[in-house]
Amino acid sequence: MSLETILQNLMDSSLAISITEGEYYFPWLEALHVLCICTVVGTITIVDLRLIGVPSHKPSVSRLIRELLPFTWIAFIFAVIFGSLLFISNAVTYAHNLQFQLKMALLVLAGINMAIFHLVTQRKMHLWDEDVATPAAAKIAGFVSLALWISVIFLGRWVGFTI
Repeated sequence: MSLETILQNLMDSSLAISITEGEYYFPWLEALHVLCICTVVGTITIVDLRLIGVPSHKPSVSRLIRELLPFTWIAFIFAVIFGSLLFISNAVTYAHNLQFQLKMALLVLAGINMAIFHLVTQRKMHLWDEDVATPAAAKIAGFVSLALWISVIFLGRWVGFTI
């Protein structure tokens, strides 16, 4: 079975047809997707700014991560669910849209950046956790994360103008 066939089958599903033909389903899903993305990016931005060394956030990095990460993950899971429902409503077009492809690639890179931070940089966090000044590795992780998430938002919005 080819990718095109799979994408077309997704679009032909009763759920996708309901989303496409329902007067309010797509706008509601889109609004919920955007709300979840705002929560994801908002909570990540708080941590990233602290990693960069912005002194307005005095709590330790570990405390911020511990308090905000559950909200980030819950919002991310719902963003994926709502985004997937939006995707199936026009899967063939989305799959071939350059901005959508770039957005997905940047989401993967954001995940890799997060994994590197948690597996490498966070191991030594006990040495600098309370300091406003953070090490270069933490700053880089924060800047890269911010750049990736801003780009994801930009591309996500751009998708709406190219479909």
